[in-house]
Amino acid sequence: MEENKEEIHNDTKVETKKEYFLQAIKFLGFSLSAGIIQIGVFTLLNEVAGLTYWPAYLIGLVCSVLWNFTFNRKFTFKSSNNVPIAMLKVFCYYLVFTPLSTLWGDSLSKANWNEYLVLALTMIVNFVTEFLYSKYFVFKEKTKKQNIESQNNN
Repeated sequence: MEENKEEIHNDTKVETKKEYFLQAIKFLGFSLSAGIIQIGVFTLLNEVAGLTYWPAYLIGLVCSVLWNFTFNRKFTFKSSNNVPIAMLKVFCYYLVFTPLSTLWGDSLSKANWNEYLVLALTMIVNFVTEFLYSKYFVFKEKTKKQNIESQNNN
């Protein structure tokens, strides 16, 4: 009997790791599509409209965040949580991330760093921190419920 409990427990861990991996892959896919939107908007505003780094970056960021939130909520985390509360949590993340990334991006571009390199590095930092923030804070209740259901099914 004790061995069966251990096998079930190990199977649950494997499922959790699998789900985590699949979420990370889905999040990456939607983040890449949001990144294309951000780069496209940034490029249009920077090259065509002639805006400097920070306004082009901010407008591109807002467009990509709206896209990313919508698809990751529905398809990656499959959350039916209160959407306004989830959006407020994401907004809080960007209250911290946006000014910091705008300041470091503007400073680096003024120090003659290539604007697209700065944008790419900033997007990588954003991807990693936003995934962790979304998984463990914004949609954590959904994740807890999935783990409990997975354990109960075994």
